[in-house]
Amino acid sequence: MPVSQTAAGTSHVPILVATTRRRTDKNPGEMFSGERAEATSYAAVTVSIPPDSVRKIGEVQWPATLPGDPSRNFVTVSANYIDDKEFKASIGRIAKQTGRRKVLVFVHGFNNRFDDAVYRFAQIVHDSKAPVIPVMFTWPSRGEVKLRSYTYDRESANYSRDALEELLDSLARDPAVVEVNVLAHSMGNWVTLEALRGRSIRANRSAGRPGTDKLKNVMLVAPDVDVDVFRTQIQRMGAARPRMALFVSQDDTALDLSRTIWGGVPRLGEIDPTAEPYRSELERDNILVFDLTGLKTPGDNAHSRAFDDITTVMGMIKQRLSEGQSLGDQRGSSTERIEASAMAAR
Repeated sequence: MPVSQTAAGTSHVPILVATTRRRTDKNPGEMFSGERAEATSYAAVTVSIPPDSVRKIGEVQWPATLPGDPSRNFVTVSANYIDDKEFKASIGRIAKQTGRRKVLVFVHGFNNRFDDAVYRFAQIVHDSKAPVIPVMFTWPSRGEVKLRSYTYDRESANYSRDALEELLDSLARDPAVVEVNVLAHSMGNWVTLEALRGRSIRANRSAGRPGTDKLKNVMLVAPDVDVDVFRTQIQRMGAARPRMALFVSQDDTALDLSRTIWGGVPRLGEIDPTAEPYRSELERDNILVFDLTGLKTPGDNAHSRAFDDITTVMGMIKQRLSEGQSLGDQRGSSTERIEASAMAAR
């Protein structure tokens, strides 16, 4: 529910939303439920973030009771349903007002309510200080840690891949946008890779000019994706796919559980990138790897380490996006790149 109260030192993060979630009628303040909609909906949400002096960077400061205190909590200051025309117009308006013409699309993972995803993305954008237009693609996750919810979420990701593909195409066609980048987390990597696979198939059929796609970089954080399936997806995309960066942790217990559910096949986000055959395959496919296992701290959550340890990990992403550096730059061996990345981030 939007809060009218203001506080000194807060920051506002405007987020444009595209979603395959169904609008909720039970509680209008929630906007969207975890159920599936028949068509893509759009929204504009602005999140207020308390001053950095009173919060821990990398965390979302949730209010203990609603509506929350903007001086200490993340709160929503505006939330509006919009249509596709207003969504597209908003991209151009923000680009004109801010001078920012690069878009960052965030695709959340399993067990995320709508507000979970919005506040997490606001935290990422604010703490990274990335000079981008934030666009969130949110698919129908139940927001529950249950086996039946896990399988529902996975099918919801499948259900949403065409909608994400259409969003990426729309952003790439927008004359106000010069570059599109994608940040996917956990199960969100599945819907992202499936959308990229679909785009590559259509691009091959249309025989478009190579190098003209504005979708440049895709960041795969803790991907809950079967490694064997990932191999086939990458091969199907071919050399014309976007540059990819992979963020892994070998101590990711969430992915360890997922591996058990899916029959023991390793998940992409938990591999050791220095071990074969992964090392050779990642080098062959020109995928830059960041092994975050070494950033472990007592009591942290490896599955969200890339976002929780915002100073180290998101700082690298922000620098590469703002300076136009290729995420696909390959310098030295896989081990050297991983070690250098970890050292540079500290």
